[in-house]
Amino acid sequence: MKKKKLSPRQKRMLEFIGDFMDEHQYPPTVRDIQHGCEISSTSVVDYNLRILQREGHLRRDAEVSRGIELLGEASRPRNSFATVPIVGNIAAGDPLPTPPSGSWSTEEVDNVDLPEFLTQGKPDIFAVKVKGESMIDALVADGDLVLLEPVDQPQQGDMVAAWLTEREEVTLKHFHMENGMVTLQPANSEVEPITVPADKVLVQGRVIGVVRTV
Repeated sequence: MKKKKLSPRQKRMLEFIGDFMDEHQYPPTVRDIQHGCEISSTSVVDYNLRILQREGHLRRDAEVSRGIELLGEASRPRNSFATVPIVGNIAAGDPLPTPPSGSWSTEEVDNVDLPEFLTQGKPDIFAVKVKGESMIDALVADGDLVLLEPVDQPQQGDMVAAWLTEREEVTLKHFHMENGMVTLQPANSEVEPITVPADKVLVQGRVIGVVRTV
């Protein structure tokens, strides 16, 4: 049986559902669709979802909040995944003793598979687990995974993993450098910044993403 032609609203809903799933890796709720497609009520969304299901564009379990699956031409391939090594812990607080960057790439502790959009398609991304809450105002909490790309010349304000060579400790902070001095600035008003000569700091990586673990 030939499928009926979709209305502009139904086409927009299918496009929104696909885009939402690409971004979040799970389907939208009816209310997500209502807001995203600027529809007047959830009952209008529900009505059009039933038409889209009847015409074979999606499968829906109405008893489940996110029970939508796109079918046929509307379906999209799932994002491919990248395997990222988790190489240890990093302190968002008092610095923790951690191997210098040269050994991080070879002493993998664990691995995690993440959608490639989180790694931005960049090579050599690695992850560390956060200990402490000095970066809480930057939405980095204790227990989170931070994804880092290897860099040795960060930009002002970058969130970095910094190795303090004299202390032999590593910390997660915002990077600032002026007149040969580096200030590692926390994102927590209750934590003091760390200021050291630039030649006493080795930047091991720049944060490109955060993965919540709770």
